[in-house]
Amino acid sequence: MQILVIGATGYAGRRVSAALARAGHTVLGLARDTTTQAAGDLVLNEVTPVQGDFSNPGTWRSHLDGTDAVVHLLMDMSDPIGADQRLFAELAAAQERDGRRRHLVFTTGISSYGRTGLPLMDENTPGNPDSPIGFRFALEKELAASGLAHTVVRPGFLYGGPATTSMTGQWFAAAEAGKPVFYGDTAKRWSWVHVDDLADAYLRILHNPASVDGEVFVIADDQRLTALDMQETAVRAAGYTGEITVESAEAGGMMHMAADQDELVTSAKAHRLLGWRPRHASFTDDPGRYYRAWKAAQPTG
Repeated sequence: MQILVIGATGYAGRRVSAALARAGHTVLGLARDTTTQAAGDLVLNEVTPVQGDFSNPGTWRSHLDGTDAVVHLLMDMSDPIGADQRLFAELAAAQERDGRRRHLVFTTGISSYGRTGLPLMDENTPGNPDSPIGFRFALEKELAASGLAHTVVRPGFLYGGPATTSMTGQWFAAAEAGKPVFYGDTAKRWSWVHVDDLADAYLRILHNPASVDGEVFVIADDQRLTALDMQETAVRAAGYTGEITVESAEAGGMMHMAADQDELVTSAKAHRLLGWRPRHASFTDDPGRYYRAWKAAQPTG
C-alpha cells in the first residue's frame, strides 16, 4: 500500500512513518523542507520525504496520486479547522478525479473531550463543546458525514523516544533549567501511551482498513497516576531535587487549559477490534530510560 503521512517529521509522525515502512508499505512523508535533518531521518527509515506545506493544498495535492491511504498527524495551529476541512475536500476531489477510494486515518486526541465529569471515557463519550479544542470532535463529525473512507484515532498523552512535543519532554527540559512548573488542577489524571504503541495501532488499522471504515479508536494504556505525580517522576529522573511550582492552567496557555481535567479513557474497543495492546506498561516503570532518550535527541553545541 502507498501511504502519505501528513506530519511525518513530527514526534508521532516519524515513529508512525517508520513503523509503516518496516511493515512493507511505500510511505511518503510530507515535509515543508526535504533538506532538513528531520527529513533525512525519514530517509534512514526508508520513508520518502515529499515537499509540501499542509496549509497550502496546492503544494501537496499531487502526492495523492497513486496513494491508497493518508495518515493525518498534524494540527495546523494557524487554521486548525479550515486546514482539516481542506484536507477532506482534497480527498473528495481526488476520488472524483480518479475513482480511487483513499482511506484517511484522522488523528485527534483525548483532550478534545474537555470536561465531561465522567471517571472513564470511551469512543461513545460525547465531548464537551466548551473545550478549547472541542472543534476536533466537530471535525470528526464532518468527516463521518463526508462519505470518505476513514478511521479516527484519539491518542492519550504521548511519551517515549525523543519526546519532542510530549509533556514529558517539557518536564525534562524544565527540570534541567531548574524551573519546573505544574499548570492547573494538581489532582487531575491523564491516560498515556508510548509513541511506539501508538504507531502499532496505525499499523493494525492499515492492515485491513476496510474492516474499520468509519470506526473511532481511543488508544491509551491503563496507568492512572495523577499528572503531578507523573511530572514529579520526570523531574526526578532528570536530576531535579527541588519543589515544583504550581500555577493556573491559564498561565500555561491553550493546551494546558484544554487538558485541565481528568482525562482517563479505556481502549477496550481497540483491544477487541484491532487486537491492540500496549507493550509499554507505564512511563513510571523506567523514567530514567525515557529521560536518556529525550536527552540524546537534544541538539548539541
